[in-house]
Amino acid sequence: MKLVRWLLGRLILAVNFLTSPKPIVREQQEQEAIDAITANMSLYQFNACPFCVKVRRQLKKHALNIELRDAQNNVAFKEELTIEGGKHKVPCLRIENGPQNVKWLYESSDIISFLEAEFGLASS
Repeated sequence: MKLVRWLLGRLILAVNFLTSPKPIVREQQEQEAIDAITANMSLYQFNACPFCVKVRRQLKKHALNIELRDAQNNVAFKEELTIEGGKHKVPCLRIENGPQNVKWLYESSDIISFLEAEFGLASS
């Protein structure tokens, strides 16, 4: 079963690489404003997880510079996700609105909907 998962993961990554979306181009000032907001966000993810790939494709398409955190291979990120987020499940978007106001958003569709609403993006 482990071999099948590994092979499927590599297939997902290959298809993603071959069909990667082109990022939109914004005016520098507009991109800097968006970057300032996304600086307080991080995406906990696994490299070959299809739902994580779905979210990463949207980040790339909409030129959203959100830090990617590997919760599969990085023990510190895995513990942070499990302890602070409440479960070891990806993708998970961590949104920090101040030191005492952190929101953990799970589910790829919910993350994409949040980003679309937050940044006024067109659905795809």
